[in-house]
Amino acid sequence: MVNTSAIKELREKSGAGMLACKNALIEADGDIEKAIILLREKGLASADKKANRIAAEGIVDSYIHAGGKIGVLVEVNCESDFVALTKEFKSFVHDIAMHIAATNPLYISSDEVDPNLIEKEKEILTAQALNEGKPEKVVEKMVEGRIKKYLKEICLLDQPFVKDPDKTIETLLKEQIAVIGEKISIRRFVRFEMGEGLEKKQDNFVEEVMSQMGK
Repeated sequence: MVNTSAIKELREKSGAGMLACKNALIEADGDIEKAIILLREKGLASADKKANRIAAEGIVDSYIHAGGKIGVLVEVNCESDFVALTKEFKSFVHDIAMHIAATNPLYISSDEVDPNLIEKEKEILTAQALNEGKPEKVVEKMVEGRIKKYLKEICLLDQPFVKDPDKTIETLLKEQIAVIGEKISIRRFVRFEMGEGLEKKQDNFVEEVMSQMGK
């Protein structure tokens, strides 16, 4: 018989549902650590509960767009060499590199965005809204909405995944964590574009990258 205190403790540690915790404890004969492993193997432990764990392994992958117009290097971390060498993890990292090539994010998450940049953007958007003749009482809400949209455009985790726009990169990341059972984090990336900063013809790189993906 599994007691409620053990179920509660397992739920707090794993983030899994109550019924899943109860069944895992029954299968593990009441051993909480074994139950956590069982939940992880079934992909039921919450990705959020892994956030404080250390992910110091992983790989650096590259993606070079056809013709060498765009190059991306991305570092994605996990907890073990074993996972880093798996086909699933490598495929995930490569998808992230291709996504970065197509969408050109400026940051990984909104936490990295300089607050001064956001304030300047708010000032510009506020002036735009007022110039459009919008009432002052609704301008603040409009600006907040536009800021959220702006952050989604420039932050990798908030962007719709180019191969499946119905999910964000953050959702894709959490799905991968649930499947693999380890903490995974996108640590850093750099994107190079041929002739960047020079005046040149504007190409639709998103369409080109997507066509290379077979979409």
